[in-house]
Amino acid sequence: MKIQSVISTAMIAVGYDETTRRMNIHFTSGKIYDFCNVPIHIYEGLLSATSKGTYYNKYIRDKYQC
Repeated sequence: MKIQSVISTAMIAVGYDETTRRMNIHFTSGKIYDFCNVPIHIYEGLLSATSKGTYYNKYIRDKYQC
């Protein structure tokens, strides 16, 4: 899994595996959440979002549960 550091008040890093389409998000709270069957455009959208927290809440939260 490739892990990318991010600049965000909510997150410190995002990991993504293109083969399995599994993503994990490392939050500033210390929690790490896993997401399954995440399309690559969602992962790329998160990385490029101005507000990662807003993007997460709108496009990821409660949508890609494992």
